[in-house]
Amino acid sequence: MNTTMGYVAVGIQLVAVVAGAPLLTGLMRQIRARLEGRAGAGVLQPWRDVRKLLRKEAITPVGTGPAFRWAPLLLVATSLVLAVLVPLVSTDTPVRDRADLIVVVALLALGTLALALAGLDTGSAFGGMGASREMTIAALVEPTILMAVFALSIPAGSTNLPVIVAGAAGHPARLASPAGLLAIAALAVAVLAEAGRLPVDNPSTHLELTMVHEAMVLEYAGPDLALVELGAQLRLTVLLGLLASLFAPWGIATTASLTAVSLALLLAVLKVAVLGMVLAAAEVFWAKLRLFRVPELLAGSFLLALLAVTSSYFLGGE
Repeated sequence: MNTTMGYVAVGIQLVAVVAGAPLLTGLMRQIRARLEGRAGAGVLQPWRDVRKLLRKEAITPVGTGPAFRWAPLLLVATSLVLAVLVPLVSTDTPVRDRADLIVVVALLALGTLALALAGLDTGSAFGGMGASREMTIAALVEPTILMAVFALSIPAGSTNLPVIVAGAAGHPARLASPAGLLAIAALAVAVLAEAGRLPVDNPSTHLELTMVHEAMVLEYAGPDLALVELGAQLRLTVLLGLLASLFAPWGIATTASLTAVSLALLLAVLKVAVLGMVLAAAEVFWAKLRLFRVPELLAGSFLLALLAVTSSYFLGGE
């Protein structure tokens, strides 16, 4: 492995995720606006919102403690670490040995837990309600992500994400197998729930009966709200990138060369943008599920992931 080029690939991936996450959100909002017959605010609007919020005064509710103050920073920090570890551009990087499935899911859970504690720390009814709903969803989502990716790890013989992605790129038949198709379906539903998208959650609603993520962050303002919004955008981008890398790994760099990394970056941007556009278009036609129906959907996705693991184990992933 060319260590210098490996660090360059990690740096390029991190910069691309940080710069592109708000743009992806803006693109998805623009697609929805066009399909709904509206002009839309433009692709750059999320960046404008972040800039506006950073200029405002930070306001902290009376009685809140460290959980509320540190949650936005912890959410962004875990998202940045995920952006470094998940193999979006290259599988041959200096951090590849640390990009284990368990570590990635633990970082996702840590960000979710931080926001849930922040919601409880406010002492408001909305914060407690949102935290309760978020942890209920997380209790079903995290095992689904583990099981879905674990189904792909059995043929690869490792839970290391770069190894799984490299193996899938070298053996495309694994993705068309019963285990691969079941894992795709299960992980897609889990990504929607983890990112707080329809039909599990509506990121644009402020209706108290349906809020999940928004209820936990209702008390944030100014720079803290900017960090929360940026963290959510980073998580969405990384999750869509993970989905693309696992199930459409073609073009990802397996060697540390500038040409391969540059081509992989372009393809990764294209794949994530396409996934975002498809998701935005689908959300126009989807209705949000009732809260008591969400566990049924997530339990179904976990069952698909369990079937994927069983199929992969007994059929060898073929």
